[in-house]
Amino acid sequence: MLLVNPQHIKQVPGRKTDVKDCQWIAQLLQHGLLRGSFVPPKSIRELRALTRQRSQLVAEKAAVANRIQKTLEDANIKFNSVASDVLGVSGRAMIRVPIAGQEDSDELAELARQRLRRKLPAFRTALQGPITEHHLFMLRMLMIQLDPLEGLIAGFSARIEAVMPPFAAAVERLTTIPGVDQRMAESLVAEIGSDMERYPRADHLASWAVMSPGNDQSVGKRRSGRTTKGDRWRRQTLTQVAGETGT
Repeated sequence: MLLVNPQHIKQVPGRKTDVKDCQWIAQLLQHGLLRGSFVPPKSIRELRALTRQRSQLVAEKAAVANRIQKTLEDANIKFNSVASDVLGVSGRAMIRVPIAGQEDSDELAELARQRLRRKLPAFRTALQGPITEHHLFMLRMLMIQLDPLEGLIAGFSARIEAVMPPFAAAVERLTTIPGVDQRMAESLVAEIGSDMERYPRADHLASWAVMSPGNDQSVGKRRSGRTTKGDRWRRQTLTQVAGETGT
């Protein structure tokens, strides 16, 4: 069985008559004019499924966190003006206590932990907001939605860690790159694999990942440099790595 890129079939010259696609593909295969696409090994495909699902769950968690932040701002609670992480230990405690019925800003500020306790006066001011029944209901539902997502993310991370040993060396090398953490390195291995011998040069890898500029020229005039369509997960991973590393 040969897996072929349909764009490559369209670019093969010689189709002069209205032949059925199946007949034309069979003729090209008989004459050895089809080039098989790269299919990663099963271990990489399974790892890719795990990392992509985890990325999807992380995005859903970020959406819920943004909705929590928006609900707090709608209640005139400016938590993010004092602390950066609304879902940290202090932030979660200050959200769950109003849900339970306590809304006094001074008592809420006392829930700050560790270094945030140095900002108690700022917390007392930031937490003075008219929290309505609507805000409490929204926060209650969003926190209920958040907990299962975090559990699923932890489950996928544990499974990825369990299947990662064969690629541990590649992940360890990738994490030496400034800006590439453990999770990002795992996603890189899942998307491009650990065997770099499949890519003769760096530009070959960039072209396979559809990250190279387009080359649309006519009569010596460059019309467009737009990239073609490719796998959105691979593009997302490589773009994120480029942004973190500044490359």
